[in-house]
Amino acid sequence: MMPAAVAGQAQTAAPRSSELALWLQGTRGRLVSPVEARHAIHAYYTASPESPDGRYIVYYASTTREAHAGQLVLLHRASGEEQVLVSSVSTEDAHRAACQQWVSQGRYIVYHDVRGAADEWVVCRVEVATRARRLLARGRQLGWGQPNADLVPVYGPHWDPAAYQDLDLLHVPTGELRTVLTAAEVRAALPALIAEEFGDRPISIFFPVLSPDLQKVFFKIASPLGGHFRSREASKRALLIGYSLAERRFLFADRRWGHPGWHPGSQLILDIPNVLIDAQTGRRRELQGVPHFPGSHPSFGPNGKLYVTDVALDRMEGQEARAAKGEWGIALVDTTTQEWVLLDRFDGSQGATSWRRCHPHPVFSADGRRLYYTASDTEWSRLRVAERA
Repeated sequence: MMPAAVAGQAQTAAPRSSELALWLQGTRGRLVSPVEARHAIHAYYTASPESPDGRYIVYYASTTREAHAGQLVLLHRASGEEQVLVSSVSTEDAHRAACQQWVSQGRYIVYHDVRGAADEWVVCRVEVATRARRLLARGRQLGWGQPNADLVPVYGPHWDPAAYQDLDLLHVPTGELRTVLTAAEVRAALPALIAEEFGDRPISIFFPVLSPDLQKVFFKIASPLGGHFRSREASKRALLIGYSLAERRFLFADRRWGHPGWHPGSQLILDIPNVLIDAQTGRRRELQGVPHFPGSHPSFGPNGKLYVTDVALDRMEGQEARAAKGEWGIALVDTTTQEWVLLDRFDGSQGATSWRRCHPHPVFSADGRRLYYTASDTEWSRLRVAERA
């Protein structure tokens, strides 16, 4: 049985926030799939595994201990029936799996895959209704788009971007690729900052995330270090840069990159520790009433009032005495009252043995009623869901 959720900040009474109260009254921590002896991993805190209409859940499944090889599986929420969408997928790590994500109002799922002895990276789509698959781009990896849009950002492999250093937008229905920003333009616009971080080494645009209104994007910069892509020596990655696609201008550049994610209104970026960044100026404002959550990957709900994050409880001040080593939790924060509640807690020290760990990475469903996260409380990392009352 899952432990009962508890209110944060040593609260003994019910939270003032009616939205948090609904979550405390809901169901917590059940497995999405009952299949045993298998990893079931959603992509990241930047993409919900649930389809925009709430009918399906997509996840990456693997029976290998490190979870580097597996399948994309579609689960029908009402019936629990599973279907394999893509039978053979190879990933960079278990941390972000195949970056699988919904696009085009749920018509397609896009993902990336590494193929063959030459380790060629490709971006592909699968149509949910027909199960038809199509290769869309070679030599690229997949950034993060929006589930109701047709566009996703793609970029060259960060450890070897010789052929592709720039930011391209991929139109998923047609496969059209369009370059919207070059690495050379970034260096020209921010010469001192790039020189300080990377010197005169080659750079590429890395990890782009499109805003919900599709007008802006933020990203990192990467420079190869010569190591294998499944290692920390693959590349150096730094900086947080905001760019207006609509106005073709840089918005801000910051040395600090935590785990940023968009507010649904596209005017703010949520980052650690409990920081709201003005997307137009880069100005930062910290929520002073919320504790720091070690290991945090925060993401907003669809109404922008609540955000969810994972937290390494054994490293959190005030919780470490009550937490077992390796214990993780799922915390929900009300940005108005700055109250928080702990919805679930579990051993997070097991799971996939990938060189890069599989973290919980909690994320909301499109309607804001469910939270998905991956728990590594057994030898298998498995997707869980919590649902509010």
